[in-house]
Amino acid sequence: MNIHSNIFYKNFRKTVQAVFTLACILSVTPSAWAQESPKEEDFSKIMKVSSPEGTLLEVGGLTTLPNGDLGVSTRRGDIFIVENPTGLRPFFRKFAEGLHEVLGLSYKDGSLYCVQRGELTRLEDTNMDGKADVLETVSAWPLSGYYHEYSYGPAIAPDGSFFVSGNVAFGDEEWWRGESRVPGRGWIMHIDTAGNRQPWATGMRSPCGLNMIDGELFYTDNQGDWMGTGGLWHVEKGDFTGHPAGLRWTGLPESPVKLTTEQLYAQIDPRKTKDENGRYIKPENVVDEDFKMLYEMKDKLPNVKLPAVWLPHGIQGISTSQPIKIPEGAFGPFAGQILVGDQGQSLINRIFLEKVNGQYQGASFDFRKGFRSGVLRMAWADDGSLFVGETNRGWGSAGEANEGLQRVVWNNKMPFEMRAVRAMPDGFEIEFTQEVDKKSAADPASYEIESFLYKYHPVYGSPPVNSEVMNVKGVKVSDDGMKARIVLDTGRRYYIHRLTLKGVRAKDSYYSLVHPTAYYTLNNIPEGKKLAMSELSTGSSSASKKPEANSNAKPPANATASSNTNAKEQPMTYAAIEPLLASNTCTACHDTEKRRVGPAFKDVAKRNYKPEEIVDLIYNPKPQHWPEYATEMPPMPQVPKDQALKIAKWINTLK
Repeated sequence: MNIHSNIFYKNFRKTVQAVFTLACILSVTPSAWAQESPKEEDFSKIMKVSSPEGTLLEVGGLTTLPNGDLGVSTRRGDIFIVENPTGLRPFFRKFAEGLHEVLGLSYKDGSLYCVQRGELTRLEDTNMDGKADVLETVSAWPLSGYYHEYSYGPAIAPDGSFFVSGNVAFGDEEWWRGESRVPGRGWIMHIDTAGNRQPWATGMRSPCGLNMIDGELFYTDNQGDWMGTGGLWHVEKGDFTGHPAGLRWTGLPESPVKLTTEQLYAQIDPRKTKDENGRYIKPENVVDEDFKMLYEMKDKLPNVKLPAVWLPHGIQGISTSQPIKIPEGAFGPFAGQILVGDQGQSLINRIFLEKVNGQYQGASFDFRKGFRSGVLRMAWADDGSLFVGETNRGWGSAGEANEGLQRVVWNNKMPFEMRAVRAMPDGFEIEFTQEVDKKSAADPASYEIESFLYKYHPVYGSPPVNSEVMNVKGVKVSDDGMKARIVLDTGRRYYIHRLTLKGVRAKDSYYSLVHPTAYYTLNNIPEGKKLAMSELSTGSSSASKKPEANSNAKPPANATASSNTNAKEQPMTYAAIEPLLASNTCTACHDTEKRRVGPAFKDVAKRNYKPEEIVDLIYNPKPQHWPEYATEMPPMPQVPKDQALKIAKWINTLK
């Protein structure tokens, strides 16, 4: 073959290849080559911190030392110093052992300070052999001996003093009711540098998350009796945050709280009732009742403090743990905001706070899921990554392991997210991390807003109540495409507002938001100028108005029997049933395949219950059927029967 023939052959082959490639591209449907929007795991990686074989890291406390080493305390009473904690081969050195359930660890002035179950302890290595040779009791508090009397902290104030918090115990006959059997239970206590302890605030049930943020004290609490859901509180001296157990000690001379148990119970029934045999009856949720909310107590009683942000139960966790501020230079556009862990669902949420009329409020967002055990403690590494300490023994969690120490590493890419949500006199302003596609962002149909709240009652937890769909009157997108102002008919003070932005897209990529939902707690509505209707985009792309939630709208007159039959014959897939599982908070404790806080749906299916029996178990659980699970399922009478039956039938498809 001569050179000209060879050139002709090569060119012919390239042409054939090009035509074939073009034919393949044209044969693919548009949906097949449309790029999927990134997920949270595309921006941060969860990495395991390797520990020596046989080391059980049921982490109760984390703190970063000035030299970059990591202090780790465990529920089993050990304290480790981890050298090179971000490297491939971290070195674990046991600093102390034999302590009593260390659920908090901090560093100050060359010493470690830990909270054991009954004391604040200072540890120091004075002979420089790598182990603590000084263990000094800074302050101690009484214990009744009940297993649930956990203690947390310390949070170190700017003046070097300490804050610690104490869990309530639970009753004997009234095992469901939190009690303060000894002073300090259900309280946050202040300890000065000389070790003098004084009560600071009460109303706490399970105050697992205690931290100083910008020099101010914050804490998180868990859902339970008197706590409809978890939340983040800003705590000042003399506050009462909701749980009545600690009010037992209001009369002590040093108490900064003035509210008494009698004053509270004059406003709300504690439901301490007995049956015909003289036995106490466990309070359960009543669907149709005249209930109270915590904000109503605020208007009538002294000291009541509302959370800055409510965290919806089963959606953004079930056992709220430590809050921690994101430092400058870490985690991209979210510096200055707060991360809050959740032990039960093994996840981390993100919170944007603002002050309105002198009070904190703000929005919570999903941030990162997928940790191997329950997220209890967090600490920042020198390189801007985040250490995450985990445990679930006796508590249960969504993770598959009983313990863990992991690290979240940000990849410095910019996600398309809501950076912040701010309250406005006539609605909300949403700030984005990337410029939005203005057409999608200006469309009122891109936004769904619903408000709801939780009951304040002695029952364990609460269903969402007083739900109301909010009408979006119009939207104004900023000139730079980085903000959208949403105008509503009205905001509902004190309520949680769920903002879902499924229709908003990024300008350059047309990606949807990584997390399209925010939950804003509207403690105060700011004053200021409201937007005129002439400034708003009001044209909606919706072909017809969507029916409001809980409406009594009847089906169209021309609806046929065949269409109803087809609806019944639709397969019961997870995608079809997932909205019901989420809205009724089933997924807070259950997974389809794996054991979590409760059994997997597949394991329930193996019990061969009839659908009607599963419905009855939703309304009246029988914990004795599942003795291997520490956390008992509460009754769920608020689940509509038709939805409960659909869930039950779907569970039975998993056999």
